[in-house]
Amino acid sequence: MTQITDALLDKIRTRFAQVDTCSQQGSRIFFENAGGALTLNAVVETSARYAAIPDNQGRNNPGSHELVRVITKAKDDMRVFMNAPGGQFFAGESGTELLFRLIMNACLGSPEGGTVLGSTLEHPATRSACARWAGVARQNHVLIPHDNATGTVTAEAYARAVTPDTVVATIVHTSPVTGMGVDLAACAAAIREVAPGCLIIVDGIQHAAHGRIDLTAYGADGYVISPYKMFSRHGYGLAWISDRLTGLPHNSLIDGPEDNWEMGTRDTGSYATLSDVADYLEWLGGEVSGATDRRKKFVAAGEAIHAHEKALTDAMIHGTGNLPGLAEIEGVTILGGADNPAREGLVSLAVDTVPSEEVVKRLNEQGIRTHLRKADHYSGNILTPLGMEACVRVSMCHYNSIGEVAKFLAVMKEIAG
Repeated sequence: MTQITDALLDKIRTRFAQVDTCSQQGSRIFFENAGGALTLNAVVETSARYAAIPDNQGRNNPGSHELVRVITKAKDDMRVFMNAPGGQFFAGESGTELLFRLIMNACLGSPEGGTVLGSTLEHPATRSACARWAGVARQNHVLIPHDNATGTVTAEAYARAVTPDTVVATIVHTSPVTGMGVDLAACAAAIREVAPGCLIIVDGIQHAAHGRIDLTAYGADGYVISPYKMFSRHGYGLAWISDRLTGLPHNSLIDGPEDNWEMGTRDTGSYATLSDVADYLEWLGGEVSGATDRRKKFVAAGEAIHAHEKALTDAMIHGTGNLPGLAEIEGVTILGGADNPAREGLVSLAVDTVPSEEVVKRLNEQGIRTHLRKADHYSGNILTPLGMEACVRVSMCHYNSIGEVAKFLAVMKEIAG
């Protein structure tokens, strides 16, 4: 049952830029959130304001002092939002770059001959980084096969694969292709039971927009997000690392601070936009609950986001009003199955009689933005085992409406014939 009423949804939508229009396309429905969520209006304004500031951090002047304050506040905001125990947050070039960096240092800081454990569900940013740096560090890279039917990987699968010599393990929190979440806490616990000293790195990029991040509960050593997929903007990534990972040898300036993982001067505006995101989620949590504690507001916002997105995907799969859902349209295949409790705001599909590329094109012609996923280096790990050359990814977020889903289903009914 969604807590986001029609009245609240109207308020939510006013806070986002280009919520129903595109500067090139005009009126459109945005179901491409997994490729980059809508941007908060506050983020747009903050980015413009900080782009004009000439000062750098670390100087003894009022402008510089303010920049340092803004960065410190953003890190504190993220600590509460993600419930981070110790460790540190820092910005990098992108989520992909940060995953590579964390995995590189975890592998190089671990003994030779150990095992680097991941799964075939993971994004190539993680799989590629592990393949490269496990090889350099003379470690064995092992991939756990994900479940093709459910589109996810389980804690039991990690428990069967982990060995006492596992020195680094990676977990994707949510698949960007199937849209299925992973029980992160259970997977991490399964790893720790057999290899307690293992360094665990998590790709949280696809999960972040759906809320409900709790680093204390996960017991991981690294967690990476791409803020443009969490209502901020392009141009940077954000990582949290534990005290243990912080202490590993890493690239840094000679005689510089030993715990500094940032490379060069980062954009203060990017940090400031994280505070905009935190402020928005705190507001939303207050709208859907009676919570007064800030962390509890973040939790309430995450629960409301999850519930609303489930209502959207349920309507898309099983129908709304007099419109049949995708599960009732002949010739439509839904990745991960029609009823999958791991689903997070995303439905990937294929139509037997119409190439996926054509489906995306025809939806776009009707003003419905979706995305084509091909069996290439990005999605082949998911599609190739299913015997699929491509699929259509329809990704929603909590600012989308049942009305938009109904328009999508009406067009899909025509396309599928």
